[in-house]
Amino acid sequence: MDGSTGTAEADRAGPFAGDDPISILRRWLAEAERTEPSDANAMTLATVDPDGAPNARIVLLKEIAEDGLFFYTNYESDKGRELAACPRAAGVLHWKSLRRQVRVRGPVAREEGPRADAYYTSRGLGSRIGAWASCQSRPLRSRADLEAQVAAEMQRHGDAPERPRFWGGYGIAPLTVEFWADGADRLHDRFRWNRSSPGGSWSVIRLNP
Repeated sequence: MDGSTGTAEADRAGPFAGDDPISILRRWLAEAERTEPSDANAMTLATVDPDGAPNARIVLLKEIAEDGLFFYTNYESDKGRELAACPRAAGVLHWKSLRRQVRVRGPVAREEGPRADAYYTSRGLGSRIGAWASCQSRPLRSRADLEAQVAAEMQRHGDAPERPRFWGGYGIAPLTVEFWADGADRLHDRFRWNRSSPGGSWSVIRLNP
């Protein structure tokens, strides 16, 4: 921690307590999974297009690991093409039931090895076949065409499809993690953790609401 900021350990008691933002994030998500009605792991993912314009959508955060925050998608989707051109992203998790929010930012790397294979295998058969059938983000003439493609891929792959090479994971290696909790009179609590590179040591400061 950065003692020069004057942020004392006692000032981060309760939900903010801890020496590692990844551990705090895991704890917050576990709490949200007990209170949110659905998809506590829903995360807004922001990327930029080739013109530098921001683009945002909801993805599901599937793993919080020491080497990154992982989600899965089609590499040829809009987000996949944008991340290939500019491999940096921001994410936001907001839990209305807890009145809390977490923001992360950092470089992004593709995950297309055993971790991606294991996650793909854990999905339901319909979702695994759907990954083959959907040319994500590209024009689709009709729902009937999509359903026909699903049927064709089911016939082709059966009940044990392998992970498509065009589908897999991405890991955000956070350089910034900011925790926010609602406060009375809009005097919210905010703490921002920073590090200069993935795997580096963290510093933390309190921010004005």
